[in-house]
Amino acid sequence: MTQAGEKLPLPLDGIRVLDATHIVAGPFCSMILADMGADVIKIERPGTGDLSRGRGPFIKAEDGRETSSRFLGVNRNKKSVSIDLRNARCKRAFEELVRNSDVLVDNWGSGAFRRLGLGYDHLSKINPGLVYASITGYGDSEDLSGPYSDRPANNLAIQAMSGWMEITGDPDGPPQSVGDNIGDSIPGVWTALGIVLALETRRKTGRGQYVDMAMYECMVSHIESNMNSFQATGDNPARSRDRLATAGITFRAKDGYCVLAGVRTESRMRDLWKLIGRKDLLEGDARYLAGPGMDGQFYFEHIVPAIEGWSSEIPKFEIAAKLTEIGFSMGVTQTVADLAQCPQLEARQMFVDTGDTLGGTFRGVRTPARLTACVESPAETAPTLGQHNAEILCTLGGMTADEVSELEEEGAL
Repeated sequence: MTQAGEKLPLPLDGIRVLDATHIVAGPFCSMILADMGADVIKIERPGTGDLSRGRGPFIKAEDGRETSSRFLGVNRNKKSVSIDLRNARCKRAFEELVRNSDVLVDNWGSGAFRRLGLGYDHLSKINPGLVYASITGYGDSEDLSGPYSDRPANNLAIQAMSGWMEITGDPDGPPQSVGDNIGDSIPGVWTALGIVLALETRRKTGRGQYVDMAMYECMVSHIESNMNSFQATGDNPARSRDRLATAGITFRAKDGYCVLAGVRTESRMRDLWKLIGRKDLLEGDARYLAGPGMDGQFYFEHIVPAIEGWSSEIPKFEIAAKLTEIGFSMGVTQTVADLAQCPQLEARQMFVDTGDTLGGTFRGVRTPARLTACVESPAETAPTLGQHNAEILCTLGGMTADEVSELEEEGAL
C-alpha cells in the first residue's frame, strides 16, 4: 500500500504496447502512452524505419551525422525493433510479441495488417486480451464501411474533409488549413483515450477488442460548436467578417497582435474607449458600444482602426495586462520562438529534455495531463532504428541470438 507522501506509479506502468505506426498520428498516440508509463516497442521496417526518420528539418552533428527533429519530437520513451513482417521467421516473432503484449497500434492504412495475415481476427486468437487500435482516414470496420472507407488520408485532406478549412481564413480568400498537423495529432489523442478505455473494459471482463479510429471522425467531433449552430439555425457556418467580429477583436500592437476575446458588454466597451483616450466614441454611433453581434464591416473599418490608434505604439503584453484589468479576456499572438521561451510554460514544466541520438539535447513538449500524485514521466531519448532488436526479440519474440544475427545479415531486421 502506498504511504502518505509516496508517489504513485504512472497509470500505464506494466502495460506493453507494440507501436506499428509512422509519421505523426500513431507515434503521437503511443508517445502519450509511453509518457504515462507504458512500455512501448516501436515496430519499424528494416533499413528505412518510420518514414519520419527521413524527413527534415534535421539536427546535424559536426561529424556529418543527422537525425530528424520530427522523429525525435513524437518518439521519446520508446524502444525500436526493426523487423520485416513479410519474412516468415519475423512474422512468427511478431506473433510472439503480440502474445506477450497488451496493445497493438497501427496506422498503415485500411486493411494493411490484414493483408499481411496479421489482422485482429488472427491476432486475437493468439492473445484474446489484445487491444488492437487502428488509425485510418475513414475507419476500418466491415460493418461500418462507407463510401470513403478505402481512401488514404493525411493531415490536410482530413482538415478539408472535416469542415475546418471552410471556417478558417479570410472571408475574401480561399479556405485555409490550421498551421500545424492537427489532422494527425487530434486523432492521436483520441486513439490514446480509446486504448485506455478498452484496457479498462479488459480489466473488467478479461477481453480485448478492436479499436477502430477514423481521423475524419476525430476531427469532425472538434467542430462541434459549428455543428450545434447549424442544428439550431439551419445556416451553414462559413468564413465571414461578421463571424470574425463575433469571435473577438484582433488588433495590432507595437510588437505583434492582441486578441480581445472577453464578453464585450456595453459597459466594458465604454471602459475600453475611456482607457485608450477615446471618450468621444461614447456618444453618437451606438455601434462603437455593440457587443458580440457588432456589424462585421463596421468592426474592420472603424473599431479596429480606433483601437490601433492607441495600441500600435504599445507592446502587446502591456496591452494585454491593461485590458485584463478592466475585465476582458486577453491573448497575444505568439510565435513558436515565443513559446519556446515562454515563462508560463517554463514555470509549468511543459518542456522535456532528452538526448538527440547525436550526443546533444533535444527539447520536446510534455504530455499536458498532470497526474500530480504520480511519479514523473520518463524522459528517454527516441531510439535509433533497430536499437533494441536483440533485447526484445530474444526475450519476447522467441528468437535466439544466432537467429537475430542471421536475419540482420539477410536484411530482415
